[in-house]
Amino acid sequence: MANVNVFNMAGEIVGTMELSDTIFGADINGAVLHAAVRAYLLNQRQGTQSTLTRTEVSGGGKKPWRQKGTGRARQGSTRAPQWTHGGIALGPKPRTYKTGMNKKTKRVALFSALSAKVAEGKLIVVDDIVCETYKTKNMTAMLAALKVDTRALIVLPEVNAFTIKSCANIQRVETTLVNTLNVYEIMKADKMVITAAAVKKLEEVYNK
Repeated sequence: MANVNVFNMAGEIVGTMELSDTIFGADINGAVLHAAVRAYLLNQRQGTQSTLTRTEVSGGGKKPWRQKGTGRARQGSTRAPQWTHGGIALGPKPRTYKTGMNKKTKRVALFSALSAKVAEGKLIVVDDIVCETYKTKNMTAMLAALKVDTRALIVLPEVNAFTIKSCANIQRVETTLVNTLNVYEIMKADKMVITAAAVKKLEEVYNK
């Protein structure tokens, strides 16, 4: 098992913690990581783009001119695609981009992402994050003490409105809960700050 230092909010080492090899020491599977990130991004797409066909554009009910004798091409409607203000031929219509991954593959991807953070020394374990008021300054001070000056992800064991709101105004810092943690968020962050309670919760869930 890998041992990591446990810090407090002042950036001081207050102990060590053993991390499960199953979750934080797994083989890093690049192909599965790529598939998980791609699936996440596809599932964020709404697919609501839509264009109007000639049957959906208002107007055009009257034939522009008679069929024969004018010397011009025959036309049945001013809403045909070749006309200005006409309908769009073969344009996009609402569709779904949803894609899925089976539970086993999702788990492999999550373990790979967490293991990569540990291997790169970019996972920081904090004994607890205590925030009793809405104060961005407190969270900024904690990140500075932990030497986190890049894009960061803070993982909490449960909802803490004070912590979440206090981090909301800090650029390139996001918060998430351990039960909604996903591979894209982990890979996007340069450093991951996680509480000891969140680590234990992860191990309880996935070491069964």
